[in-house]
Amino acid sequence: MASHEFTSIRSPRIKGVRRLAKRTFRQRERRFLAEGPQAVREALAAAVDGAQGRSPHGGAASGVVEVYATAEAMQRHIDLVDAARAVDVPTHRVSLDVMSELAQTVTPQGVIAVCEFVDVPLERVGDVRLAAVLSHVRDPGNAGTVLRTADAAGADVVIFTDASVDPYNGKCVRASAGSLFHLPVVVGVPVARAVDFLRGVGARVWAADGSGQRDLHAVADSGDLDGPVGWVFGNEAWGLPEETVALTDGAVSVPIYGGAESLNLATAAAVCLYTTARQQRRS
Repeated sequence: MASHEFTSIRSPRIKGVRRLAKRTFRQRERRFLAEGPQAVREALAAAVDGAQGRSPHGGAASGVVEVYATAEAMQRHIDLVDAARAVDVPTHRVSLDVMSELAQTVTPQGVIAVCEFVDVPLERVGDVRLAAVLSHVRDPGNAGTVLRTADAAGADVVIFTDASVDPYNGKCVRASAGSLFHLPVVVGVPVARAVDFLRGVGARVWAADGSGQRDLHAVADSGDLDGPVGWVFGNEAWGLPEETVALTDGAVSVPIYGGAESLNLATAAAVCLYTTARQQRRS
């Protein structure tokens, strides 16, 4: 089942994979790590569906370059081994010490995939009914959760602006729970360009802001969420800069009916995205 077995953390191959934990090496190689059976399963499912295509710099046609797993994980997740074999992705058995070296979690789940970047240019995004734009979002866990929520709400694209966290950060990939492989993700564009693109495809663009003048439910009741919509979400601590809000159709706040001071970014994003999805389906 395994093409090679690695037992030493000093192996140059293992050191090369481990370096992908750092953004500089990820960008240079245009590869990242998907850790855990859920992330690896979704990456391989995208491979089977032919969603990734062949990278111009080589590697597997699936976008999954190789898989590393412990013997125990191979037995427990035989479906992953079979899926890798189906798309000619090498699966390497590794010792527990090597897995601990590769993993970015305290308690590794025993399986990691090396994947090629999956982001697409903004110009390649097709029709947009619902979009999420992450502007100045720095926490990778929050960013990954918003990506997962946007996927669940049926969004057509998630845009990480040039001021936001790297979506290939290990914590972000894990928090996305495989959604990174499900929908178009755009990386590194200025927020003004993202807003211009959304307007160009006929979308209203709203800024989610806790101090926004308009109430989310009032905006929904007015019909302003019935057509194509893009949401801009800001920094976890200080929200969106005024100049970013000025680019949009206005700042919208999620109403708070109880005593909580505010909602965190991921929760507010979930409410905005699902409220919009509901309105669009009703209309």
